[in-house]
Amino acid sequence: MTYVSSYINVCVNLWLIRKAISKVYDHAFCDPKCDVRCSKAGRKDRCLQYCGICCRDCHCVPSGTYGNKDECPCYRDMKNSKGQPKCP
Repeated sequence: MTYVSSYINVCVNLWLIRKAISKVYDHAFCDPKCDVRCSKAGRKDRCLQYCGICCRDCHCVPSGTYGNKDECPCYRDMKNSKGQPKCP
């Protein structure tokens, strides 16, 4: 019994470590790109929030402050609950 519980604990700890590393990587990758993308946005806080969500899911952000969404089809194709584009 203890061998199995030890194995489960190790697996859970490895999963938590991978998740933490992934979050750090996502922020290091996405934050600078979203800062550029949202630099001219009227609602910068909202733009950064949604850009961050889209970047973490798609692992890319189109260049520039507007348009260029063909560079990142996943980012381009994400929709909100109303069927409108989710990503700025």
